[in-house]
Amino acid sequence: MAAVDQDQDILLSVEGMSKTFPTAAGDVHALKDVSFAVPRGSVVGLVGESGSGKTTLGRCLLRLVEPTAGVVRFGDTDLRALGNAELKRMRKRMQIIFQDPFSSLNPRMRVRDIIGEALVTHGIGRNRSERREMVASLLEEVGLEPDHMNRYPHEFSGGQRQRIGIARALSVEPEFIVADESVSALDVSVQAQILNLMQDLKDRRNLTMLFIAHDLSVVEYLCDEIVVLYLGRVVEHGTARQLYSSPAHPYTRALLSAAPVADPDWKRNRQVLRGEIPSPLSPPSGCVFRTRCMFADETCAAQIPAPVSLSPHQTSHCLKAGSI
Repeated sequence: MAAVDQDQDILLSVEGMSKTFPTAAGDVHALKDVSFAVPRGSVVGLVGESGSGKTTLGRCLLRLVEPTAGVVRFGDTDLRALGNAELKRMRKRMQIIFQDPFSSLNPRMRVRDIIGEALVTHGIGRNRSERREMVASLLEEVGLEPDHMNRYPHEFSGGQRQRIGIARALSVEPEFIVADESVSALDVSVQAQILNLMQDLKDRRNLTMLFIAHDLSVVEYLCDEIVVLYLGRVVEHGTARQLYSSPAHPYTRALLSAAPVADPDWKRNRQVLRGEIPSPLSPPSGCVFRTRCMFADETCAAQIPAPVSLSPHQTSHCLKAGSI
């Protein structure tokens, strides 16, 4: 984990989180010894290929999925130690925006009930009329019309549905939001609109976010720090500026070299990954990235790389960090 500035106010921290799913074919090691911190008021990006464990990690943070091991602290509260009643109260402070705007909204509920459900659950608003006013205000805040509350989800476009999902997450005035691939299912032009909205909301409400994505151009725009995940392991962590200007891990470099660039004349040194991401049923020994790494040797198969501090705010989990 990158060194934490002692002056930073850490809202959420993860230490040694692991998640194993037992299956008939064996144990699936979805996450292994993940550690990082999210400073209050910041946006931390979580990137990696499909199958790297990003969604599982986001849901484990909120205890939508129970971690197998590790500590998750929200402020001074150990989330894993909370009982059901305490966790329900804590959910008011933590929310999630789901990836698919088409399946995350109940098709049989009107928008006013989709957004208002959380208000009722947490006892916000004195009566139905006041809650209606709150829903109308939330819709305006995310760029929709107040009278949209009387419609059903199928009457909206994908971008509009995602705005409804954002309004639902904001309805309880959370401190922390997990945005799980929240723009990946949208057209590029709509993605830009949603990203601008999320940036505005973050600034206006002083939100803290974990932004999960596989598109590094999206992460660069919105995030202050980036955690790179591969096969359930953190391989690099640092500020967005550091990771984009001087990526240290071969996997981070490969992801950056594959990101599209708008300038057709821009020439880059492509680092093409070999093969496919291994199965979490039987991850490689030593460094889990070694089977696709152009710099791997016998040492990489024998040793699990410890985090190497390259600067006060950048660490790389690579035996050759700083020398390749």
